[in-house]
Amino acid sequence: MQYITIYPWTHQGGRLGISMHIHKTLARNILIIDYALAVLTVAILWLAHITDSLSNNLYGVLFLGFIPVFGGLYGLSIARRWGFLKSALGRATVFFSLGLISWGIGTYIFSGVYNFILNVPVPYPSIADVGYILSLPLWVAGMIQLSRATGARYSLRSSKGKALLLLIPTLIIGLSYYLLVTVARGGSLDLSLSDGALKFFFDLAYPVGDVVILSIATVIYGLSYNYFGGVYKKAIYLILSGFALMYIADFSFSYTTTLDTFYPAGWVDLLFTTAVFVLSLGIMMLDPRVLSKKQKV
Repeated sequence: MQYITIYPWTHQGGRLGISMHIHKTLARNILIIDYALAVLTVAILWLAHITDSLSNNLYGVLFLGFIPVFGGLYGLSIARRWGFLKSALGRATVFFSLGLISWGIGTYIFSGVYNFILNVPVPYPSIADVGYILSLPLWVAGMIQLSRATGARYSLRSSKGKALLLLIPTLIIGLSYYLLVTVARGGSLDLSLSDGALKFFFDLAYPVGDVVILSIATVIYGLSYNYFGGVYKKAIYLILSGFALMYIADFSFSYTTTLDTFYPAGWVDLLFTTAVFVLSLGIMMLDPRVLSKKQKV
């Protein structure tokens, strides 16, 4: 039986004295079970028309925060097998994992601190957005390292690659602006310093950050399909799908908060949960042992 060891690093030799041994299948099953319970919770709350209860607030702690933090910690154990920062895939896995952990911490601040410790309605924007927004540059760095590992960056020098990177962000940013400003705000912007400017910044920062990630991911997937003989094509596909879902979720959150229809443990939170779940599975599939087993066959 093979085990992965998760070593949260410290200043003493880079490891804590206590390690957590988690079997690969067990880790995947934990994520699957937690995600299935999240889907069931959202369905029950929706059918019962419950939008403001203890169960709604617990959703972020038990599911929306747990999945990315757990997936990120497990991803760091996989990065260790790639040599952490000594290899491009190691760096990619580290940045992806830290992005998940940062996002999960933002969720714990959103759900745990505001709802349970302070017991106040969660403002938007809030301190939780620091964790969310930090995940974007970490994920961008992960995609850049993945492009280096697969050699996709060299294909970006072609006219087709440059056109793709220009066209996709332009279309998605234009669509986001139209829906967030023209549709949701009736074509008017309230950029007062009290709330409007900061909220509008985050409303566009999240989708734009996702667009950058998604654009790079799309090119990488198209140019790296047969990387390592196609062993990691499913992992790259899941990572691409996770970032696509994250864009849809970020946009849906901005849209529903603008219309004041968002509530915890609703369909938007389920979109976020699905995104981090898919991302976590994709990162798990970057395990280098998959390659060694494939080569032995």
